[in-house]
Amino acid sequence: MASFPAVLQSEWTKIRTVRSTIWTLVLTFLVTLGLGALLSLLTNNNFESFRRNDTTPFDATGTSFAGIRLGELAIIVFGVLAIGNEYSTGMIRVSLAAVPQRGTLLAAKSVVLGALSLAVAVVTAFVTFFVGQSLLGVHRTTIDSPHVLRAVLGAALYLTMLCLFAAGVTAMLHNQTLALGVLVPFFFLLSPILSAVPKVKTLAHYFPDYAGSRMLLVYEEANQPYGPWAGFAICLAWTAAALLGGALVLKNRDA
Repeated sequence: MASFPAVLQSEWTKIRTVRSTIWTLVLTFLVTLGLGALLSLLTNNNFESFRRNDTTPFDATGTSFAGIRLGELAIIVFGVLAIGNEYSTGMIRVSLAAVPQRGTLLAAKSVVLGALSLAVAVVTAFVTFFVGQSLLGVHRTTIDSPHVLRAVLGAALYLTMLCLFAAGVTAMLHNQTLALGVLVPFFFLLSPILSAVPKVKTLAHYFPDYAGSRMLLVYEEANQPYGPWAGFAICLAWTAAALLGGALVLKNRDA
């Protein structure tokens, strides 16, 4: 029986030696930072025209995180590839032969994925925030303003939970192509469409992407079903359910 630290070391080695997974983390950082910086600069240069008919408080923090939507895509792909590569190459059989305790194997994968994605997400969130604020000029906010630090940390936690959610879904489906075929339409087609349909938009409010967007709020919007902390709880529940589902499928289904 392999010790848990040894399994962790093995999983870390697998992830860092696959270039595709590392590049998706790099893209998470670059896309989130680049688009956020661009919109912050445009907002500063065209502030009066952008805010002409807007009576709500200006959310400088949310502006700097304007690129997080595409950052979500990159970190979802990372979570899928980190789990799915072993299934596509057949190496999962070798992993299960070395670690017959399937729950231990998935737990180790989740710990390594969570730690790595959290580290990248924290760096991404703070760098994106500070660069965005520097480009907003006089319209910027500071990290010690009310609720700003919570929103920045919320962005980091949201990206981390998305990665683990994607990993859990991939573990359930045993196929990275199928997992991407489910996750990408779910987050980028189904959820936005349902959010715009009056009769079903209440359901879409409890999807992980909408819940995650609540975590980034500095100013809570009127007529919204819940705030940042409830959004965190909903995202966490989706993530836990996906990982639990992945563990159950891995335990009861042949690789």
